[in-house]
Amino acid sequence: MPSYSFAASPLPTAKETHRPKPAPLRSPMSRAGSACVALMLGSALAGCAVGPDYAGPPKLALPSHWSTNTAPHRDAGKLDRWWLRLRDPLLSRLIEEAIEANPDVAKAKAAVREARATLQQTTAGLFPSVSGTASVTSNKSSAGSSSVLVDSAPYSLHQASFDSSWELDLFGGTQRSIEAAAHGAQSAEEDLRDSLVTLIGDVAAYYVEARGYQARIALAQRTAVSQRDTEKLTRSKYEAGSGNAVDLAKATAQAASTEANVPTYQAALAADVHRLGILLGRPPGGVASSMAQSAPVPAPRMPLPMGLPADLLMSRPDIASAERKLAQATAKIGAAEADRYPAVSLTGSVGTSALRAGDLAKYSSVSWSVGPSITVPVFDAGKRLATVRIAEAQRDQAFATFHSTLLTALEDVENALVSLSRERVRATKLTEAARNYREAARLSRSLFETGSASFIDVLDAERSLYSAEDSLIQSKVSAAKDYIALAKALGGGWSDPVDVSTPVIVDTNTGPHFREAQK
Repeated sequence: MPSYSFAASPLPTAKETHRPKPAPLRSPMSRAGSACVALMLGSALAGCAVGPDYAGPPKLALPSHWSTNTAPHRDAGKLDRWWLRLRDPLLSRLIEEAIEANPDVAKAKAAVREARATLQQTTAGLFPSVSGTASVTSNKSSAGSSSVLVDSAPYSLHQASFDSSWELDLFGGTQRSIEAAAHGAQSAEEDLRDSLVTLIGDVAAYYVEARGYQARIALAQRTAVSQRDTEKLTRSKYEAGSGNAVDLAKATAQAASTEANVPTYQAALAADVHRLGILLGRPPGGVASSMAQSAPVPAPRMPLPMGLPADLLMSRPDIASAERKLAQATAKIGAAEADRYPAVSLTGSVGTSALRAGDLAKYSSVSWSVGPSITVPVFDAGKRLATVRIAEAQRDQAFATFHSTLLTALEDVENALVSLSRERVRATKLTEAARNYREAARLSRSLFETGSASFIDVLDAERSLYSAEDSLIQSKVSAAKDYIALAKALGGGWSDPVDVSTPVIVDTNTGPHFREAQK
């Protein structure tokens, strides 16, 4: 059902004031007495609001420390530019380029601009709106009896008017909408920061993986060369009559098996390099030349500053964004609730008409009206109440999202801490194993050359050495990726201001112009 509107009686128009023996004109200010009363009432109730007031982030039970018993760092939360701890200049340059050109970051910037424009649009609801119109019409009329028709001379009528309206925010509905839009803008800014955290972590992870595959390719190629040397030695023994065909076949097979790993690693390396190009906003091969020369797997040499679990509320942008969305949903309840109360508006218009444009400013041709109006919801079959219930349910969903985001963040940190600490222990053991297998392979090869050891010993030692060294490279990659995952989980990211004011597409020739044919 539609709402019913009640308007104040209109003030006398200019035509009425020109009747014979008119009463003395009253002051326009006294004519607008009721409007002034409504204005003062609106000012008195400027602080009035309906709906729940947001009291800040919900107080949820959080652990007092991390399960690994990591001591809080005195610089906890200082995770800006954490990737510099990996000490890889090329990685740092790629990250900076990605921040400038990544499409997801550009999308997040546009979302911030949209949210800020929405806030500006909503704030405009607190102010009156004024519109003006002007017209010039040519007129001619005829009068007379059926036998005699008299035409009047044609004339032009000039008209101009200004209309204004102002809805008083008596119950804070507009203020609640502004509050919701402001929280939405803050959430969009946190989403931008979150996209930067994700982007930086992805670039670093794919870069580390690529360096790992380069190291594994180099290892496979070195090992294959060594195994081909063993094959030659076995063939020489076989041709000299001191070896057998079985040993020769096994030597050849082992070298071929190792060489077969190279194409697999090369394909994986190409995929990582292609992904890096996409993250930098380039074609897939955009960073191939930069990554052509092999480099060591980045190894973190400094620990990350660890704080307390409660610090995630401030450092993790996805948590901050979810909290701002909860505040936004809470404000929307008040906006929906205010729609159930009466709405008071002030409307006014000033118009003038004359036969000549120069007479438009004369008082005798001026008419005006001003007065308040009130709209009272009478019956809507529960539509407005249902809107409030919808807003409340959406607030509860936002709270559940915030709670889930916080728990996921705690899980991310705990997983990264455990993985990093365990991977470091594993790398230590793999380093020891590779060192001993390297010595075993050297000794078994020497003994085989002198005939003091069987070929099986050489084959087993070389296979074990290759496996241990390959596992060590993978462990270094895993440790670096765990370090990166921990930095992401703690909310580390870009610290410099990000310019969101410049759109990706800058429109030109947007004023009045002849439209070109669609392409």
